[in-house]
Amino acid sequence: MILGSLNSPTGNGWLQAARRRNLAPATLLLAFLSGCQVLNVGKEDALGPSSNPVTVDNVTKNDRLAKLSAEQHPRILATYGGEYKDAKLERMVAKVVGNLTTVSDNPTHTYRITILNSPNINAFALPGGYLYVTRGLLALANDSAELSAVIAHEMGHVIANHGIERQQREQEAQIAGRVVSEVLQDDSAGREALIRGKLRMAQFSRNQELQADAIGIKMIGEAGYDPFAAARFLQSMASYADFRTVSGATDASLDFLASHPSAPQRIELARGHARRVGAPGVGTTDRDSFLQGIDGILYGDTPEEGYVRGRSFVHPLLGVSFTVPDGFVIDNSADAVMATGPGEVAVRFDGTQVSGSPSMTDYMRSGWVTGLDGASVTATTFNGMPAASAKARADRWEFDIFVVNAGDRIYRFLTAAPTGSTALTPASQTVIQSFRLLTPQEKANIKPLRIRVVTVRPGDTLTSLSNQIMGTERKLDLFRLINALPPGGTVSVGDKVKVISE
Repeated sequence: MILGSLNSPTGNGWLQAARRRNLAPATLLLAFLSGCQVLNVGKEDALGPSSNPVTVDNVTKNDRLAKLSAEQHPRILATYGGEYKDAKLERMVAKVVGNLTTVSDNPTHTYRITILNSPNINAFALPGGYLYVTRGLLALANDSAELSAVIAHEMGHVIANHGIERQQREQEAQIAGRVVSEVLQDDSAGREALIRGKLRMAQFSRNQELQADAIGIKMIGEAGYDPFAAARFLQSMASYADFRTVSGATDASLDFLASHPSAPQRIELARGHARRVGAPGVGTTDRDSFLQGIDGILYGDTPEEGYVRGRSFVHPLLGVSFTVPDGFVIDNSADAVMATGPGEVAVRFDGTQVSGSPSMTDYMRSGWVTGLDGASVTATTFNGMPAASAKARADRWEFDIFVVNAGDRIYRFLTAAPTGSTALTPASQTVIQSFRLLTPQEKANIKPLRIRVVTVRPGDTLTSLSNQIMGTERKLDLFRLINALPPGGTVSVGDKVKVISE
């Protein structure tokens, strides 16, 4: 949750949307990570590149196309946290792009690669050779060949003119934004939702995805990289989706790959393309160069957004912290912090800046909650701070609501569960009672997490190495994930592996 998001007043939208749409709170609260790399597999047809690819060289000859790309670029930077600056990382990525450019259909074409300061696993392209990759994706990859597979896939979209076709469709289609942004009833939130909606990359068709896969895998093979890297990284993304899934949840929308159940088939098709290039073992991975480039890269959220540390959310700039119950997963968005858990229970935390000392009961009744039970509004104090609690109902959902005035901000907790659920009150009380203000020393001690590359030493085990992982209670699972260790896989002395620490 970014600091700036707390400056906007709120409307009654969250409860309104739940009642209007009759949606589960988990569906309302969790973001759906979109990216062109997660689309369905279809028939393997129409796999030829365009005879007139749109690149930086020729897009500037067409004012309309140049304007489209030029307008999108700064908006994408704003939405994805800006450009991530790291000289050695940029050199490593530029080296991969350069190697791929030399084997493209026209080596004189220019591509602009931008590393986005976002923890999301994403990559996409715009007409004109604008390529984007997030630092989150770089942290998940394990060698230069995997990175080359992602970038070559995006080049494939550019070469085949897919971006132009997509933008033409977007002019006629309304792209859905993050639900939480959509339902907030103030102008600034509405504008943010509109921008997010327009910037969210509309999905390419499955044939376009397959076409980009085929073009990209052929390119990385010609550039001397391991062509099987594409299938490996598709598997890593699928494993990442499994890792993010809420324990016991079956809602496909919680998983950014879950809405594309053809991932195994797509992985097998990628292996098929790789076998056309050569047998397993052909090509280089250039792993050492890649790991040197990502060593020290920021992992997860920035200080302006606050940090997720296992079941806790900590915001050093706002100076607040709270913890969610066992079995809950936290998702930190630009608008709010959301957490979902078993039994369709969900928690939303956000805040708004205020002046003076407003009555918390008056604030609770000020109209931002639809379905509020007025008789339930109760004034209280929390750790010496003015507070209020209340209950609300919307269709088949019940809500516990808690607000507290901490200095110049009102912080709000909304906990939702199906009507009659015995899990509502325990979950709500666990979160509320854990809320506290950080001491100056605690705020100073909180550091961002980073990817650290370490060498396996004699005596190191998977357990000892994974214990260096910070930010999650599932240390061994995350260690295996970021190092792409298969079931039963292990490490050997001298291997270089990734850990996550401050």
